[in-house]
Amino acid sequence: MAGLYPAYPRQTLTALQTLAGKETQRYMRIWVQTLVPPAITMTLYFVIFGGLIGSRVGPMEGYSFMEFIAPGIIMMAVITNSYSNVATSFFGAKFQRHIEELLVSPTPNYVILAGYVAGGVGRGLCTGLIVTIIASFFADLNIHNLPVTISVVFLTAVLFSLGGFINGVFAKKFDDISIVPTFVLTPLTYLGGVFYSISLLPDFWQHVSLINPIFFMVNAFRYGVLGSSDVPIAIAYALILGFITAGTALSLWLLNRGTGLRT
Repeated sequence: MAGLYPAYPRQTLTALQTLAGKETQRYMRIWVQTLVPPAITMTLYFVIFGGLIGSRVGPMEGYSFMEFIAPGIIMMAVITNSYSNVATSFFGAKFQRHIEELLVSPTPNYVILAGYVAGGVGRGLCTGLIVTIIASFFADLNIHNLPVTISVVFLTAVLFSLGGFINGVFAKKFDDISIVPTFVLTPLTYLGGVFYSISLLPDFWQHVSLINPIFFMVNAFRYGVLGSSDVPIAIAYALILGFITAGTALSLWLLNRGTGLRT
């Protein structure tokens, strides 16, 4: 396995640049399939939920409904695209069996992981930027705290890129790639406070919402953009960093064991 070989700084950096560049070229080469569909989908969210329904809902937490949902919709795009990019790419490498060439090379396992994660983060941030530009046509977004905004969206992209990698490791067929996004990510995202404030919910459901990690990410990003959050920002950061640490450790452990890779 790759992790058994000694790592040399220059060669390691070259391997990381090559793998990250390949992953970037992958989604940029088919940008019509990777970047355009989420832009169209999120535009429909703004038109339907923000334009048509928002005028009847009225202000939310002191902001227009369009301004309130914009950060959540941006985060939806980042989460789904960073996750799906790594999951499909890594499983595709397994399915076509060219992942074996990478595993027997002197490339350390942490470089392999970082290369795939870099591709997922790149696609997630690129999609998030496109959706942000679209959102600016529908809502007046004045960034409240730029460091929080950038760091939260970056860390979230890293986290869900790791999640996509783990999904790709365990997937045995292409249908397995869509199970987690369909039955886990989508429900958690819609129940993550994208279209509503937790203060509107009964006490019981407010406590249930606190179990949803995406709820913390959406609110942390909303704080960075609008200055409003239903949860303490420090807790959101701690949660995100904790999941990233756990996801990185699990991913490296799976690579070192060859889970889902050895036949």
